[in-house]
Amino acid sequence: MTVTDRPAHRHVHDAPPAPNRWWDRFGSVEVLAVILILLVIFRGPIAAKIAQLPLLQTWTTVFVSVMVQAMPFLVFGVALSAVIAVYVPRSFWAKALPKHPALAVPVASCAGVVLPGCECGSVPIAGSLMRRGVTPAAALAFLLAAPAINPIVLTATAVAFPNNPEMVVGRGVASLVVAMVMGWMWLRLGKLEWIRMPHRPELDDLSKGRAFWASCRHDIIHAGGFLVLGAMAAATINVIVPDAWLQSLADNPVLSVFALAILAVLLSICSEADAFVAASLSQFSLTSRLVFLVVGPMVDLKLISMQTGVFGRRFAFRFAPTTLVVATALAALTGALIFS
Repeated sequence: MTVTDRPAHRHVHDAPPAPNRWWDRFGSVEVLAVILILLVIFRGPIAAKIAQLPLLQTWTTVFVSVMVQAMPFLVFGVALSAVIAVYVPRSFWAKALPKHPALAVPVASCAGVVLPGCECGSVPIAGSLMRRGVTPAAALAFLLAAPAINPIVLTATAVAFPNNPEMVVGRGVASLVVAMVMGWMWLRLGKLEWIRMPHRPELDDLSKGRAFWASCRHDIIHAGGFLVLGAMAAATINVIVPDAWLQSLADNPVLSVFALAILAVLLSICSEADAFVAASLSQFSLTSRLVFLVVGPMVDLKLISMQTGVFGRRFAFRFAPTTLVVATALAALTGALIFS
């Protein structure tokens, strides 16, 4: 018997794949659904226990109020962002921008108005802009401006600060100026070897309908998770930290600005919901809360990690600290001019 006549042997890696069991599809969305169902079933005992603990009752009130106010804006923004990301051709952005890089930066910054989404979607979109030939300075300006000046975020800010309409103006103006300054700084000081040009296609192998729902599912899980963490942090600050500590920090105009800038980086709240968290920090001045709203959509922990994954560590470790300094300084200056 020749070698070719020998019977083929079945190897381990040739074995058929394991059957698709139901628990293999049990992800974070399903876990959240189970938790919500359990909360509804046991709402009576839970409410009774909360009523016995005043601090827990206060914590729950703050947490629920932030979530209830922010969630409609988050869902609406994610849906509109998915529509634009899936159904608007990527080549449109390259054709719409001026050829001169210095002129493309302010145009790209203003183009953020038409992207009703959070910063979670701006990073991959900026990467796709670069893949389509848009100058990195313009793409980065768009990345910074889009999460802060789009109509969903500005409307949410107006709802969160009904008695301070100047907060909406201050947030829009300061964010737009920071985005343009950072774009021009990249033109002047940035080097191509600092940035890893992204080559990952976005949902190219899916139909438009499936790509839309995949984009919505991804964004709502990520942005919603950070919203929950932000609401929990805001509630915890209001309950755990003594009012005297917060008040002494808030009474110092310089320390309050730096404190809320760092808090914005650490909380990593979606830009469609951060205004409601900022409004709950009523001990702090409007200027320091404006800094919180300008810094958050541009520099936070989730953005740094996303930028590292898309553009590389050499880029993120230079771009994020510079953006933090510029955003804090310009937002504080804007607040001093508007609220004085």
